[in-house]
Amino acid sequence: MSKAIFFLTVLVVTLITVPLQAKEIWKITSLNWEPYSGDAMTHQGNSIQKLRAILNAEGVKLVAEFYPWLRAKEVARKKGYIGYFPAWPEEVIEGFVGSKPIDWSEVAVMKRGDTQVEYNSIDKLFEVYSIGLVKTYIYPEIIDSRIQKYTKNIEWSSNEYSLLKMLASGRSHVAITDPSVMLYLSEKEGISDGCGSFLTTSNYPI
Repeated sequence: MSKAIFFLTVLVVTLITVPLQAKEIWKITSLNWEPYSGDAMTHQGNSIQKLRAILNAEGVKLVAEFYPWLRAKEVARKKGYIGYFPAWPEEVIEGFVGSKPIDWSEVAVMKRGDTQVEYNSIDKLFEVYSIGLVKTYIYPEIIDSRIQKYTKNIEWSSNEYSLLKMLASGRSHVAITDPSVMLYLSEKEGISDGCGSFLTTSNYPI
């Protein structure tokens, strides 16, 4: 898999390049996706902090509101909001455009430390093992195409915490997600056997 960039996903009617007024306020929606974004985190998460610093240098104050992911994208369409963040490229939905990359996310195949998982291709992984995924995410094409092909082996979870519990309990052989998010939650919730290692990673912009 690979790293992904985090994008600030803005409404098409909003032009990031327009001249900015002093102390202008930009309001966005986000989700609790620690350590990248989180309403209870210091600076509301590492990626929110990076975006806030970028905008602050341009005289813009950032205000972030947190919702479940689908709700965050719905609210971002309302008057007074300029978009939602963070988002993989695939999460830029109709009516929005992605900004230049703000940060990077990893997408990894993760497993319990005591689970034996062997495969030589992404197709073999999906064909042989049960795969834990988050229902509300739009995954990169390399993953999404396999979801459509191997539907019987997909185990859906409602969020990252449910995905962690699914993997820890053995209800799925592997989970595909950002390892930083999974490891952060594992430590926070004291689920030490939730994710022993990750097998392959890819980088994506957010």
